[in-house]
Amino acid sequence: MAVPRAKTAKAVTKRRRGVNMHLDAPNLVPCSNCGNLVMQHRVCPKCGFYRGRQVIRPDVN
Repeated sequence: MAVPRAKTAKAVTKRRRGVNMHLDAPNLVPCSNCGNLVMQHRVCPKCGFYRGRQVIRPDVN
C-alpha cells in the first residue's frame, strides 16, 4: 500500500478542491405571462402566474 512521504498542506488541498467549487449563475427564464425574469419552476412574484394559471395574488403596492 502506498504511503505519502509528507503531509499535504491545507492550502494545497483547498486549492485543488476549490477549482470545482464555484457558484453558478441562476438560470432565469422570462415569465410566460408578464415577461419578468424568474427562476425556473417558480411562481412569478410580479404577476403570480405559474404554468399559465394564477396561483398567488401579488402584492399591489
